[in-house]
Amino acid sequence: MNLKQLADLLGLSQTTISRALNGYPEVSEHTRRKVIEAAQRHGYKPNSNARKLATGKAGSIGYVLPVGRNVDLDPHFVEFLSGLGEHALTHEIDLSLTPAPIERESEAYRRIAASRSVDGLYLSSMRNDDQRIALVRELGIPFLAHGRAYKPADGYAFLDIDNEGAFHDAARLLLQLGHQRLAFINGDTEFTFALHRLGGVQRAMAEHGLPAGALKHHSAAMNEDSGYRLAMALYDGTKADTRPTGLLSASMFTTLGIFRALNQLGISVPGDVSVITHDDVFPFLKPESFSVPLTTTRSSIRAAGARTCERLINIISGAEADPVQEIWPVELVVRASTGPAPTAAAKPGRRESALAAE
Repeated sequence: MNLKQLADLLGLSQTTISRALNGYPEVSEHTRRKVIEAAQRHGYKPNSNARKLATGKAGSIGYVLPVGRNVDLDPHFVEFLSGLGEHALTHEIDLSLTPAPIERESEAYRRIAASRSVDGLYLSSMRNDDQRIALVRELGIPFLAHGRAYKPADGYAFLDIDNEGAFHDAARLLLQLGHQRLAFINGDTEFTFALHRLGGVQRAMAEHGLPAGALKHHSAAMNEDSGYRLAMALYDGTKADTRPTGLLSASMFTTLGIFRALNQLGISVPGDVSVITHDDVFPFLKPESFSVPLTTTRSSIRAAGARTCERLINIISGAEADPVQEIWPVELVVRASTGPAPTAAAKPGRRESALAAE
């Protein structure tokens, strides 16, 4: 079925059909749904080249992908991209990735603007003072940020989760269980999400009368190696009455390394240490797959990808005109990795027993 046949079937003009399928705001939601349902039912597929000529749109949204020797492909990004791609497919939108080393990022954005190869961009991994926001504004490219920056704090559209609230609730649970010595293996504090999470932990500690300096805080890339290295630094050779009994982790991948270190040292979870991590969302890495099911803070990054695509399409079409700042609440899911703080009479781990025997 072609465009004219679909228009005749519905008793609408071809222009209305095209605008309904491309998300133009002047088309009512009732008409839009009717057109989309009919197009799906009768197998109508718009000609992408004709659509670009008719609308002046590229039919594509873009992302500048950081590359280089010191850049790892983040599994969080892959999960986010899956959600974004699934939503883009339903709207006949293409995705365009432009690889660029971080030091040449601005060149990539200027090249995209000059070529008019995309209708809009999404930004991610928002930094504390993010220069990309001013740049894409200057270039006149519609955009949506996944995450937010400290500077600028407002005036642009973003989708984020309540990182501060999530880690406040996680730390509060540990404190309510009687844990007084807390450690936090955080993400890189170059990025705003990590500072928000740190602020949440510190707020919970202050509410329980503990100074911010009482927290053992480490910042690193969110991967298995960082988790192992930092957990070993926290627990290897330390006495049971001085080491942290409550441990917060920024990511499931970091927690893989944490568990490897704790198992190697003979430290039990939650008998010796209670652990809470973030990212209960990966189909290939589930909290129940760990030796002890993990207590987690949870927010679907795949759903965030789909929502980012939905909002960016609305921004491009003009359906979303104001810089809406959308913040999702985060769920705390309690499982077996958290328990009461150990008492002074708690049994030592296997490594401590071996040292005592020597």
